[in-house]
Amino acid sequence: MTFRLRRVLLGLLGCAVAPFLIVGTALAEEAPKVDTGDTAWMLVSTALVLMMTAPGLALFYAGLVRSKNGLATIMQSFVMMALISVQWVLFGYTLAFGPDHGHVIGGLSWLGLVGVGAEPNPDYAATIPHQCFMIYQAMFAIITPALMTGAFAERMKFSAFLLFSLLWATLVYDPLAHWVWGKGGWIGTNGGMGALDFAGGTVVHISSGISALAAALLMGKRLGYPHEQMPPHNLPFAVMGAAMLWVGWFGFNAGSALAANGLAVSAFVATNSGAAAAALSWMGAEWMLRGKPTVLGAATGAVAGLVAITPAAGYVTPLSALVIGGVAGVVCLLACMLKPRLGYDDALDVVGVHCVGGVTGALLTGIFASKAVNPAGADGLLYGNPAQLLVQFGAVASTLVFCFVGAFVLLKLVDALVGLRVVEEDEVVGLDLSQHGETAYTL
Repeated sequence: MTFRLRRVLLGLLGCAVAPFLIVGTALAEEAPKVDTGDTAWMLVSTALVLMMTAPGLALFYAGLVRSKNGLATIMQSFVMMALISVQWVLFGYTLAFGPDHGHVIGGLSWLGLVGVGAEPNPDYAATIPHQCFMIYQAMFAIITPALMTGAFAERMKFSAFLLFSLLWATLVYDPLAHWVWGKGGWIGTNGGMGALDFAGGTVVHISSGISALAAALLMGKRLGYPHEQMPPHNLPFAVMGAAMLWVGWFGFNAGSALAANGLAVSAFVATNSGAAAAALSWMGAEWMLRGKPTVLGAATGAVAGLVAITPAAGYVTPLSALVIGGVAGVVCLLACMLKPRLGYDDALDVVGVHCVGGVTGALLTGIFASKAVNPAGADGLLYGNPAQLLVQFGAVASTLVFCFVGAFVLLKLVDALVGLRVVEEDEVVGLDLSQHGETAYTL
């Protein structure tokens, strides 16, 4: 073969192979790659959110009940970390975030986390492993049913609590999470009507708060309420728990940026600003209305501010966050003060803080959201887009109706199967002894 012929053949071969090499190189460049910094931040955020449930929420609620129910209250938060973790791995995650079916639920492609591995899923987070995103979302699924326990504290059977929590997580939380955050869900920004919920105003707080109202109404009042005094048995526990919630909330909100970037910093600042403003506004309003600023009021106000800033954290400026927190502190205090007049026994003010705070934050997001903060979001009323406020109203109304009806039906079912409430004798003795055979304190 002559040298010239060899060159011609090599040239033809190169022309044939070159397109495949170019395409292969382009695909390699476009394939999502794991960023170690983002992954590290998300693992830390995951641990922070888990800390919110126990010890944070566990101590906060346990300190507010009577001493005979302290351990049982801690157990309700603690056991959610076990129960929902298993549910999430087996089928919860795929129902919430699996490939969309009819814009209402995820498919079963990821049962048992099959296909959920070390490679990123660009539909949700392009720079962290898919499994990292999964376990981060698991922490939201864990804390949400735990939040409800404050409403029916001191009177629900442990067996009923376990069954209700499992059913509620599967049939209420998982579909709602798909509606708002899942790819193709009908409410959110990932293919839906565009409702803004950065870290769980609807999915976590409104859902748990309105479901807690259904539980309080169905179960009735605690024995002796409201005539018998039922003061918190350990306020230092409650305040320490609230402080842990404040710290853990940075993982909750700033972690929802799903990367260690400027948006995470913005959400971090907004979270702290909202909590601080609400603590001061609740304390100030309480001071004026009741004559003294209480430690519990300041702590509860901070939690109310954290709830309200959650849907807005990744969309608003620090000044807007101060306004949202300040408004939420006063609104949630008034909602809690209104409870005795309405006649239901929400023992630890879950409705007043989480439902009312979540609604307040979701609606104010429709006013203060700005694309200058987050281009992937939307402008709110204040920035020339009144339609966003209407979208937020729609998301709030849908969440309230779906979760109240869903919780009510499931509670009725659990009541028929195992009974919801402990017998009167067990309630008098306390849930620590009657449900777990233990006591928190030996004197």
